[in-house]
Amino acid sequence: MLQLNEVEARYGSFKALEKVSMTVGEGELVVLLGANGAGKSTLFNTISGLLKPTAGKISLNGKDVTGLKPSGLVQSGVVQCPEGRKLFPEMSVLKNLMLGAYVHRRDKAAIKKTLDQVLALFPILDEKKDHPAGSLSGGQQQMVAIGRAMMGRPKLLLLDEPSLGLAPLVVKQMFETIKGINEQGTTVLLAEQNAFAALKIAHRAYVIENGRLVMEGDKDAMLGNEEIRKAYIGA
Repeated sequence: MLQLNEVEARYGSFKALEKVSMTVGEGELVVLLGANGAGKSTLFNTISGLLKPTAGKISLNGKDVTGLKPSGLVQSGVVQCPEGRKLFPEMSVLKNLMLGAYVHRRDKAAIKKTLDQVLALFPILDEKKDHPAGSLSGGQQQMVAIGRAMMGRPKLLLLDEPSLGLAPLVVKQMFETIKGINEQGTTVLLAEQNAFAALKIAHRAYVIENGRLVMEGDKDAMLGNEEIRKAYIGA
C-alpha cells in the first residue's frame, strides 16, 4: 500500500531523514519505534505531505505521491493524527471532530455515517460532544484526536505517539482501540516509544535512529530481540 524508496528530508542544512526505505502492506498494523528525536514525526510529516522530501520516492497503491500537498494525500486516504493531539481546546468536541471531515465536506450523508461510527467507537465522546475539547481528560482528548483523524476516512492512518502522557490503564484501552480500528480494515502506521504495548498489537515493526531505519522484523522477532528489549522495553 505505502512504499518509501530511499526518502530523505532536511530542515535547512540538517539532514533529518537519510535513505529511508520501508513498506506498509494493506491491512497491516506496522509500528515505528524510536527514541524522542529519532525522526518518527519527521517521517510522518514527510509521508503526509507536511514536509517535502529532498530525495527519494513515496508511492501509495503504486501511484507516485512524492511532494503531493497534504490535502491531496488526505483525499488519497492518508490521514495523520499528530503527536500532542493539536486540538482546538475552546471548540466543542463535535466541532473538533468535524474538522477532520473537511476534505469530504460536500458529502453530508457520508460525514454523518462516519460521525456515527466514530461516536460508536468512543461512546464517551457522544456524551461530551458539546463540551469544550480542552475540558476533557488526556485520554478523552486523545480519543478526540483519533476520532478527528477517522473523520477523514483514512485508508492509511498515521498515529504519532498516541500513548504519550496517558495513564497505564488508559494506554491499554487506547491500544485495544487502535487494534480494533486496524481489524475493521484501516491500515495503521503507529509511531511509539511504548514499544512493549505497541509490539503486542503490531504485525511488524521498524526501528529508527538518527533519521535512519536500523532494524525491521515481525512482532515476535522484535519482542525477542535483545537490543530492542534493552533499548525500549527494559531487560
